[in-house]
Amino acid sequence: MKRSVLLRTFGGFFILTTLLSGLIIAVSFYIVRNGYMEAKTKDLVDLARSLKGEITPLVVSRDPSKLETHTRQLGKEIHTRITIVEPAGSVLADSEENPVRMENHRMRTEIAQALDGNVGTFVRFSETLKQNMLYVAIPVMKGDKPLYVLRVSRFMKEIAVTTNHLIEKILIITLVVDILALLFAFFFSRSISKPVKELSGALRKAVNEQFNIRVFMKRNDEFKELADSFNYMTSRIAELFAELSSQKEELDSIMASLQEGLLVLDREDRVLFTNASLRGITGVDLEPGKRYWEVVREPGLSDLVKQVRNSKTNTSTEVQTDTGVFLCSATFLPLKEEITVLFHDITEIRQLERIKTDFVVNVSHELRTPLTSIKGFLETIETGSLTEENRHYVDVIRRNTDRLINIVSDLLTLSELEEKTNQLKLEPVDLKSLIEGVLKIFDPQIKEKGLDVAVTVDPGTPPVQGDPYKLEQVFTNLLDNAVKYMEKGGLAVTVTGDEKQATVLIEDTGPGISREHLLRIFERFYVVDKSRSKKLGGTGLGLSIVKRIILLHHGTITIESTPGKGTRCIVTLPLGN
Repeated sequence: MKRSVLLRTFGGFFILTTLLSGLIIAVSFYIVRNGYMEAKTKDLVDLARSLKGEITPLVVSRDPSKLETHTRQLGKEIHTRITIVEPAGSVLADSEENPVRMENHRMRTEIAQALDGNVGTFVRFSETLKQNMLYVAIPVMKGDKPLYVLRVSRFMKEIAVTTNHLIEKILIITLVVDILALLFAFFFSRSISKPVKELSGALRKAVNEQFNIRVFMKRNDEFKELADSFNYMTSRIAELFAELSSQKEELDSIMASLQEGLLVLDREDRVLFTNASLRGITGVDLEPGKRYWEVVREPGLSDLVKQVRNSKTNTSTEVQTDTGVFLCSATFLPLKEEITVLFHDITEIRQLERIKTDFVVNVSHELRTPLTSIKGFLETIETGSLTEENRHYVDVIRRNTDRLINIVSDLLTLSELEEKTNQLKLEPVDLKSLIEGVLKIFDPQIKEKGLDVAVTVDPGTPPVQGDPYKLEQVFTNLLDNAVKYMEKGGLAVTVTGDEKQATVLIEDTGPGISREHLLRIFERFYVVDKSRSKKLGGTGLGLSIVKRIILLHHGTITIESTPGKGTRCIVTLPLGN
């Protein structure tokens, strides 16, 4: 059950006031009763001492009748019971009872105390008068021995009446004080609960996005500071909320304007968000809350999401669906373990590439036959008798024909490598034997130029897993470029390996390549020195073929060069498992 601050505060004050009032009444009753008893006892002691002068001569005279008569008369006058007891305990006279019928008082507490030389006091039920009595006894001494004991007593009923009257007054005063205290507690509790209630109501409105609510306190205390802080907080929240709303609208606009499809997945692979472009380019509607694989059953997308979730890194891959080809870029968001996937529609690009590849292949095939025929006829012409001028023209035609045949051959090779259906014939390849075999092809050029060649192979380098024919093409192209463009100096080939990969470093002392050419060196038909490349028969496709073969082997190739100092080519290939 919910209890308000007013009820709890006032209830606490009520309980505390009630407990304190009860304690005050109990203590007051005890103090008043004991104080009144002490006062009455002292009065009786004084009374007994004042009566001692009248009674002692009668006791000494040994006249029982006179003593009893005087005692009775004196008791009526002072409204007090008077009892005279000899040291042996026999009652000599009593103002209320015949002493003959009274029992021995020697063992009565107050009498025993008086006979010991002290003032005796005791409260006891009187068997004679059938009421509670306050007894006070004093010894009357003769020399160092008690002559008799004078006892005076009064009814406790009289004391109780007076005490109760005082207690009633204390109760009335306490009740009045309690009422006043509770009234003060109520108003004090309400003064605390009212601002709390106002702040609580304002907070509920703020929770319901009513950020214009304000709380004003007239009092100058902590509640006013709290109200001012609340007002500042709600104004700041309103500003931040407006800013967030604006940012959200802007973000929604950006998301809606994206041409690429956007998919956001939670840690359970459920769809959190998609934009309209995703539905437009894929033709599927991924409803939030559903798992993506319930709608998009593409193994490529599933593999991409699993890879990103396991590795917690960003990855891209191509995914082909019934509606087209997409380059999917997946990003892992570590805060909530979410994944965003961006779909780039590259269907037209892949179609253009296919058209281009088919065109290149078809043209290359169509050119191969006439070029072969031209070369055959040139060889026939060369066997005949030709003038020196005609032989020069035929030599130019033959050289350009060979260059065209090489270009066609390289284009066909590059097209084959770019086919997704292309399969490598993998087997363990010893790089030392492969490189040494390739270098033998260039022995004539090396000897002709007087180049120094050094091959260094780390003995611990194991074979790589690759296609020997295609790897031979790689190093043939690289070494051909190194030997072709060097006029002097040397060539160094270093092969090293570790647990994961083998590295081949080819260094030459050729003319080098400037920085602006290094960025485009792997592009098709790109040549650094066009005039020299044509002279040496270069096609501009060799390094494109090299890079494609290295990528098919999941390796890397890097070329570093300084003009005038030479070139470094670094090839890494994964080892066989």
